[in-house]
Amino acid sequence: MPPRLSRADIRWQAVLAPQRFIRWIYVARLSVASAIFIAAVSEWFTDSEKTLIATLTFVGALFFTGFSYFWTETKRRRLTETFLYTQFIVDLLVVTAVVHLTEGPKSGFAALYILVNAGAALLFPMGGALLIALLGIVVYLADAIIVSQGFPGLDFWMQAAVFSLVAIITAYISARLREAGQGSERLAAELQSVRLREKDILANIRSGIITVDDAGTLLFANPTASELVGFDLEPSIGASVLAAVRETAPGLADALRLAIETHSPTTRTEGVVERNGRRFPLGVTTTSSDGDGVHVPRTTTAIFQDISDQKRLEQLNLRAQRLEAVAELSASLAHEIKNPLASIRSAVEQMSRRPAANDDERTLGNLIVRESDRLSRLLSEFLDFARVRVTRREPVDVGAVVRGAAAIAAKHPDCAEGATLALSVAAPALVVLGDDDLLHRAFFNLVLNAMQATRPGSTVRVTAGVATPAQLPRGVRFADGAAAIEIVDEGPGIAEDVADRMFEPFTTTKTGGTGLGLAITHRAIEAHKGIVLVDSGPQGTRMTVFLPLAATAGASL
Repeated sequence: MPPRLSRADIRWQAVLAPQRFIRWIYVARLSVASAIFIAAVSEWFTDSEKTLIATLTFVGALFFTGFSYFWTETKRRRLTETFLYTQFIVDLLVVTAVVHLTEGPKSGFAALYILVNAGAALLFPMGGALLIALLGIVVYLADAIIVSQGFPGLDFWMQAAVFSLVAIITAYISARLREAGQGSERLAAELQSVRLREKDILANIRSGIITVDDAGTLLFANPTASELVGFDLEPSIGASVLAAVRETAPGLADALRLAIETHSPTTRTEGVVERNGRRFPLGVTTTSSDGDGVHVPRTTTAIFQDISDQKRLEQLNLRAQRLEAVAELSASLAHEIKNPLASIRSAVEQMSRRPAANDDERTLGNLIVRESDRLSRLLSEFLDFARVRVTRREPVDVGAVVRGAAAIAAKHPDCAEGATLALSVAAPALVVLGDDDLLHRAFFNLVLNAMQATRPGSTVRVTAGVATPAQLPRGVRFADGAAAIEIVDEGPGIAEDVADRMFEPFTTTKTGGTGLGLAITHRAIEAHKGIVLVDSGPQGTRMTVFLPLAATAGASL
């Protein structure tokens, strides 16, 4: 938006605008020609020669001005230099006719040359203005010679000197005004450019921005702010919005209200947005501007963004740290327990096989052996969890691994009744550096869980392709891109109390499950420098795995 102009600036622009100024020239020319014509008609019977000159001047001015008006106002043609020079030459002839009819150099109407010179100075650069002034002196001199029937005297030359001086001064002032006007136009254009760039930046950043005054009246909001709070803020500019914001984002409204009341420099807080069945956290920073509250209003600005991805990454880091600590403890405990357990199992088995053992002793012995085997299997899984490491790094087509693991999982007897698998793997090969056995086990667990959790008769969709920027969480970058593998079921979703712990050991909702499958999967993906994200709701659960793609120069299958 260009800077606001004062009334004086507006008046100057109206005067200096060529299209408007030429209209005043039309009016002035016809006024002078009409006045001299009326004066001549009143003396028709005393001096027919003057009446004829006045009539010709009036008719010529009338027709020329009418044609010029048609050219500029009806045809809307551009005001060229030739057109403008022609206008001022005609004006010089009209003024010369007036001066001739009013006693030549002795006429007081000779001052009209000054008006013509001043008009030329306002529309032409200094050279053009001086040229018009020189032409005026020439025609004035010619008329003076005709009227005086000889070379004019000192009075003429004094008037000519005044005309020239006024023309030079007017041209100089006009040039300075034109420079100032061009400077203002450049400044206005630069301000407009800066504001457009600023608006474009604010419209495209991924943070919401809201500015309000002390009364809570909305002064500014960018499109991202409307998207985050769940309704269009643009129509509410100039109205109080805190109550409306509070309905979907109470934390944001409270942060704005606190900043308005305290005018603290900067505060950082978090809030929650609930809209359209979705609930996500906001990170909010508020800042207040200085003002006197009278002439310069105080304002408060909130900058906020969806920090779901940030929270998820924090949870991923915490989860990885916890799993690493549990894995280290698990390895030592499993070793300490497994050996004594094997000794206990062997001793009980031998005791139950003694000829002297009765039926009860043999039954109890078999029970102890069976439970010992179950504990041994659990310890083996525990050791597998603790030992998850990438033992070799070779180029692996993760798409082929996903295809093979999904095909086996879909045939598992524990799948939901009537559940089907829809598999889509993009070409070309999605090459990662890693352990294909470990990746196969991880994807088998994920697909099998989805096939078990989905509703009977529904479809589990598995897709594998190159991750797009929109898929990747904020703050996550892979140097050579990433493979994105999504496993989506149509089950009832994961309960909130389970979702926070689902990758921790022994967390399970399955009867007889050990709760180590997802923990092993998480450690396998993390060992390949990838991440696992979970999105769950009443309509189903989506597991998304991102694995870094191998550099093309160093990967070959």
